[in-house]
Amino acid sequence: MSDKDIALMAHLMRRAGFGATRDELEAKVEQGYEAVVEELLNPQNPNNLPDDIIRRYHVEQSELRQLDGAAAYWMYRMITTECPLEEKLALFWHGLFATGYSKLNQARVLLNQVDMFRRHGLGKFNNILLELSRDPAMIIWLDNQDNHNGAINENFGRELLELFSMGIGNYTEYDIKECARAFTGWTLGNVEYMNVRALKDSIWPYSRIAWHFDFRENDNDTGEKSFLGETGNFTGEDIIDIIAKQDATARFVSTRLFQYFAADEVDDEGEAVIKDMMDSYFESGYEIKAVLGTLFNSEYFKSESARFARIKGPAETIVSAIRLAGTYREPTLGVNTVAHHAMFMGQTLLSPPSVEGWHEGTEWIDSGALVERVNFVAKELSDPTKPGIRKIIDRIAIQGGILSPDDLVDQCLDLIGPIEVGDEARDALVEFATMGGDVDTDSLEEGGDDVQRVGDILRLIASTREFQLA
Repeated sequence: MSDKDIALMAHLMRRAGFGATRDELEAKVEQGYEAVVEELLNPQNPNNLPDDIIRRYHVEQSELRQLDGAAAYWMYRMITTECPLEEKLALFWHGLFATGYSKLNQARVLLNQVDMFRRHGLGKFNNILLELSRDPAMIIWLDNQDNHNGAINENFGRELLELFSMGIGNYTEYDIKECARAFTGWTLGNVEYMNVRALKDSIWPYSRIAWHFDFRENDNDTGEKSFLGETGNFTGEDIIDIIAKQDATARFVSTRLFQYFAADEVDDEGEAVIKDMMDSYFESGYEIKAVLGTLFNSEYFKSESARFARIKGPAETIVSAIRLAGTYREPTLGVNTVAHHAMFMGQTLLSPPSVEGWHEGTEWIDSGALVERVNFVAKELSDPTKPGIRKIIDRIAIQGGILSPDDLVDQCLDLIGPIEVGDEARDALVEFATMGGDVDTDSLEEGGDDVQRVGDILRLIASTREFQLA
């Protein structure tokens, strides 16, 4: 197989997942690019670390009501899944339909929402919006339990149009009010045994455990409504169907998917791809799987110019480094610290800063966050005792003979990515490698002093600009 095929597959797996080891890339190249895309878009058994195993070691991950344990639990899923696009897309929807612990004070319902994204995230967009509208975490997050017939709360209706589907400029204030009317009575159910007095006196009037969707017909406005140019006795389902068929919705969804999976900035070539994605959106009946299939199979996406055009998000950075290093494949108490590192880098899983979610792209990078990113990845990749790093060292050792500093650096860049760094960065890496002289591959096989040199070079690669990009 050619280096070109490996580089293309590595690009796909960085975007549609969390990267891949060289062994994984070679196996996928044997499958063929289009076959791998189909496999990603049709996830089967994720074979992630099982819950019962996790709970033997992490008591805090049994109820999962606290943020730390819940975020660590999701980290396990991202690290160990064999269906990476399923998790990557759940992370995308979590950022787009931002719902946070700060208001809910209940992490279990947030994980339930993430699980909903896994089940429906590749399906039809109108169905995703319907599931979102019935989601207990979203109901509380945007106050729809306070949206009543004759006394509407516009919060959910406004964000449904502005941030979740169409974007500003494609609807009116009147559309927001009519939308809110349609979602009156879409509220939260509670534990059956709690009586009225207990609810009245409780500091948790909606409980913290058994939240579920409840439609209260007697609180639903069944009157005539005018919405986005159409008039009728619209229900919430009708409102969603009207939203889904708008050109503005197709553009909104396609653009956001493009920016997350293809490039932070949209150029003229990107606009053409977005138009093709919009066509797929309508032709498939609003199916996200079809939209992503159009993107991944486009010549734009497969071109060399599209590579390393996105800045990795914090969770993406952490998970890709861990999967490369081969760690956290079994219960490890340090997984809580892993979730904390994402927070230090600016992304607290299950607790976005606002209903807007996280501002991505270059806004991920500031002086503090960058130091955290480099330090975490450098620590993961510089330890030759980690199984994934040992495999990289073995790959270099199998070349045989003596490697010059230039060759050693090129081998490390290839096996960690492949990554192409700028001339200045490569010169600095070679200068560092030259301090130790040539490398005898026999020394690598026998566990000699040169083993740590490989780890140290990988550590320096982790600090390059290129490593922060996907």
